[in-house]
Amino acid sequence: MMELSKILIVDDSQLIHSMYRLVLNRYKNCKIVDAMNGLEALDVLSRENDFDLILLDINMPVMNGLQFMEKIKKENLYRNIPTIVISTEGKEEDTLMALKLGAAGYVVKPFKPHMLYELIEKIVSKKQPLTSGVRSVQPTIWNIRNS
Repeated sequence: MMELSKILIVDDSQLIHSMYRLVLNRYKNCKIVDAMNGLEALDVLSRENDFDLILLDINMPVMNGLQFMEKIKKENLYRNIPTIVISTEGKEEDTLMALKLGAAGYVVKPFKPHMLYELIEKIVSKKQPLTSGVRSVQPTIWNIRNS
């Protein structure tokens, strides 16, 4: 199991935040920070930018997940934080846009918690130092609704 010290959860559902925390409780010393939309997440990142991972929904009020990704991938401080997009939107154009914006993975809700854990492990284990803005994490698309 990889060590994660800090994860940002960005989703407008408090229930989803609670479910992610259950999955993430395997990482014993991991700090989990919550944001309810993309704008709130940008505010969090402006104060703390040392996250190992971002779990991100697409459909949220104020600023959606794709708008959030557009902003963070333009910033040197944030662009290399692996982001897993987790959404009810299984539309191909949303998936492609998230990957184009630099998502390390895309998961369609609903999903089985152990599958999210496995995806996190896969993505974090591949994370390496990045050079000249090229992502070293290969995108992973999992439609784990039926797995």
